[in-house]
Amino acid sequence: MTFSALGLSDEIVRAVTERGYTEPTPIQAQAIPVVLSGGDLLAGAQTGTGKTAGFTLPILQRLTASAKPATGKAPIRALVLIPTRELAAQVEESVRDYGKYLKLTSMTMIGGVNINPQIQRLKSRVDILVATPGRLLDHLQQKTLNLSHIEILVLDEADRMLDMGFIRDIKKILAILPRQRQNLLFSATFSDEIKMLADGLLNKPAMIEVARRNATAELITQKIYPVDRERKRELLTHLIKEHNWHQVLVFTRTKHGANKLAEQLNKDSIPALAIHGNKSQAARTRALAEFKSGKLQVLVATDIAARGIDIIELPHVVNFEMPNVSEDYVHTCCPQTGITAFRWLQSLNNVFRGTSKN
Repeated sequence: MTFSALGLSDEIVRAVTERGYTEPTPIQAQAIPVVLSGGDLLAGAQTGTGKTAGFTLPILQRLTASAKPATGKAPIRALVLIPTRELAAQVEESVRDYGKYLKLTSMTMIGGVNINPQIQRLKSRVDILVATPGRLLDHLQQKTLNLSHIEILVLDEADRMLDMGFIRDIKKILAILPRQRQNLLFSATFSDEIKMLADGLLNKPAMIEVARRNATAELITQKIYPVDRERKRELLTHLIKEHNWHQVLVFTRTKHGANKLAEQLNKDSIPALAIHGNKSQAARTRALAEFKSGKLQVLVATDIAARGIDIIELPHVVNFEMPNVSEDYVHTCCPQTGITAFRWLQSLNNVFRGTSKN
């Protein structure tokens, strides 16, 4: 199957091809026709399955096909809600990349940065808005944002948004949106809470699930290292130097733990930076950019940032401390396929509750 066969325009297919993609992934092949039809969708897909293009491409197609000459400033027509700032920036970048040959515009609306440039940007045309819930509500409270013409709503990483306590924010936003709209809900897992949210949001949705619940990506090699708590950092340093690892993504439970580990790795002559909620948005963006480019050898992140990091062909992921729930392991272990995941166990009796191939 090709992207053209799914009903996408030549301009969109051209942009997708330039990104190096020739065949749709399973989630794309199933989701794109549903979105193009205008129906609601409940989709289950883990990180790395290509779900962003699964909703981005058909949204671009639909907005282009139904574009009407605007008198004055065109309204915002599609809203994508994202739980984390990093993921929001990456999704909006995908919108720009896939829509580069279209006359559609997009913007990112996230917290942690000055709100005034966003207010200025809203004075010009914005067709697709990619936002985190908190900053979106800030704009609504200041009356700098008009969502009365939204045609398509996307809740991405919906399970993570619920985990992060965004349910009240989401309900406030939903109450403001037009009742007649297309709703797309993407979640890595279908928990009872997600099903309740879907029941109240979606209208006779198509349902797609392309991976087993709480299953790690198929192409990942997983390894477990039993090690004493006091020697975990020493072992990590040894493995990085012994195997000459680069682009190592390390997850910790706490912000303090992330800071401490990054400091210790730097003392061991391993360039490392920490990324978490207490860091400024500028610092987080800079650290992620350096890590993606290969300038930074190790990026230490808290579990909460797991789904905000999307790096193609990431070679090494280390769970320095085990996530509290199995769903978090799926997303810290598996930002992309084709990696090696390492898990640190304090003792052989401390066995993780999730699935493992080794």
